Amino acid sequence: MHLSSQQQQDLAFQAYQIRRLSLEMIAFSQWGHIGGSFSMAELLAVLYFHEMTLDPQRPHLPTRDRLILSKAHGSPALYAALALRGFMPTERIYTYCEPDGLEGHTHIDSAPGIENSGGPLGMGLSVAVGMAMGLRKKENPRSRVFCVLGDGECNEGNVWEAAMSAAHYHLDNLIAIVDYNKAMAKGFVWDLMSIEPFADKWRAFGWQVLEIDGHDLDAVASALHQARWLMPNGKPIVIIAHTVKGKGIEQAEFNYKWHTHAPDPDTADAMLREVSRTYGYPEEGYSRLTKQFQKDVFYGGE
Repeated sequence: MHLSSQQQQDLAFQAYQIRRLSLEMIAFSQWGHIGGSFSMAELLAVLYFHEMTLDPQRPHLPTRDRLILSKAHGSPALYAALALRGFMPTERIYTYCEPDGLEGHTHIDSAPGIENSGGPLGMGLSVAVGMAMGLRKKENPRSRVFCVLGDGECNEGNVWEAAMSAAHYHLDNLIAIVDYNKAMAKGFVWDLMSIEPFADKWRAFGWQVLEIDGHDLDAVASALHQARWLMPNGKPIVIIAHTVKGKGIEQAEFNYKWHTHAPDPDTADAMLREVSRTYGYPEEGYSRLTKQFQKDVFYGGE
């Protein structure tokens, strides 16, 4: 299964918009994670605009697919995808990290379409295992649970406890996707706590493994098609998506210093114009550049 030229163009535009809105909300809130949001833009574009069964007007539809964002600090990209898909007004992204607004890490009540609350890394796959088991008990064989993990959190033991249980319970309705962007908050994954041989570890835990270029829209769509329609055989499936942290902004690519860092308005404007040029769209800067605002920084830390 391959995408048509028109489908690739449409999904590329959505990935561009996910990056643009992510940076808009991070710059406006003066907090957030550019690197991990940009690295999964294509993954979320294909999931939300091609693969997943969803209805923004009925976000709790029993037959929907579910997405658990285990790397919940990448919430700007998820909020952007949900706004673009019609789950909430785009203007709501500017409530990011404000009291009663969109939480810095995903919160299940902060917006329609959010399936879980996040924060502590390494927990999402356990939640996804529970959801996949629940779908089985409800005799819902078609829906899938997608769980997007960061590579850094895969050095936590509870990820592997969840992986072991998913295989034990034959959850082939669970598709994990690892955003393998190679960098963590303080350095490279290989340096701080290597996870290699990564694919072999998943296989040893009883999973089927696909490896792809996570920025290749056709490869992402093909892998998701295989995982949903061709591979179910009693074993859970993981897609290891090789990506670039901060993909699309030269100074942020593979740069752990942009793991948790918000640009000032002028830098955000320059970054957004660079993203436009990189992906071949009319140059578009930071929409709030001329707005004067005073705000307290609600969030701190990582």
